[in-house]
Amino acid sequence: MKPGLVAALVLACLPVACESAGVYAPVLGGIITAPTGTASGPLTAADIDAGLREALVIGTGNVASRLGRENGYFGDARIRIPLPDTYRKLQTNLARVGASGPLDDVELRLNRAAESAVPEARVLILGAVRSMTIEDALGILRGGDTAATDFLRARTQTQLEAAFAPHVRTALAESGAFTALENFAGSAGLGGATSGLQADLTSHAVRLGLDGIFLYVAEEEKKIRENPLARTTDLLRRVFGAAG
Repeated sequence: MKPGLVAALVLACLPVACESAGVYAPVLGGIITAPTGTASGPLTAADIDAGLREALVIGTGNVASRLGRENGYFGDARIRIPLPDTYRKLQTNLARVGASGPLDDVELRLNRAAESAVPEARVLILGAVRSMTIEDALGILRGGDTAATDFLRARTQTQLEAAFAPHVRTALAESGAFTALENFAGSAGLGGATSGLQADLTSHAVRLGLDGIFLYVAEEEKKIRENPLARTTDLLRRVFGAAG
């Protein structure tokens, strides 16, 4: 963690006075005055809270714009969603003889479903951001450069999976992924249309879809913390400039 970030947490949480540094923080939630000679002015615990929220809102918006479009997942080797293991092995073997087309098509549809579900994931994540408390925000400062993202994921993973799954399931059905995979499974002697196969494919897409979203939300958080050029609002410059 950067020293300035640690200092911001200590000053926000402890009754400390340091005349030589020009800093005074009487109580949790009290005013944190920046070192003499800076132009940032008083920085409060509420400012830190608002700054972290804004970083997450902006980061989530950037990620949603990136992933929630054609090839947002499919065109990105880092987060492209592969088929579940059983079908991936078959796909690899069939590719050796140029016969993997049907499974390649299912993989494409799987990623298209994730791309179309991203806007709903954004709404759910922003709901979690709104539920953060000031105490949560100050606690996040104890962590590293992706502490806010890690906090959100730990706090909301189960709820996000439950809420996101119906939208992914609908997208998989509408993209034709279910039908395509069931047709292949039937022709390959792996069973036909089953609710279990649909549930497995949905769970697979949800888990890896959220992995991709949070991977890039974490990177957006790191950019805002580390790179002044990524602080695109006055509040971000104020909070993360003082903490940097």
